[in-house]
Amino acid sequence: MKTMTCKQLGGACDLAFSAETFEEIAVLSKNHGAEMFKNNDEAHLEAMNAMQAMMTSKDTMKEWFDARRQEFDALPHQ
Repeated sequence: MKTMTCKQLGGACDLAFSAETFEEIAVLSKNHGAEMFKNNDEAHLEAMNAMQAMMTSKDTMKEWFDARRQEFDALPHQ
């Protein structure tokens, strides 16, 4: 099991997500983001806007995604 925070995954808070794979942790983060969107959480909405701006470039988004995956892979198992 590895742990990353919402902030590490492009979000706005220190909520920790734990999962066995990067794909699993990405789903947890996405679900959290959806909940924060539903709650109109201003800090998370700002983070989502920044992510959307990054998504306009496939290369930039791929580089960001690959960097997060590398960060996850480098974490020790707990």
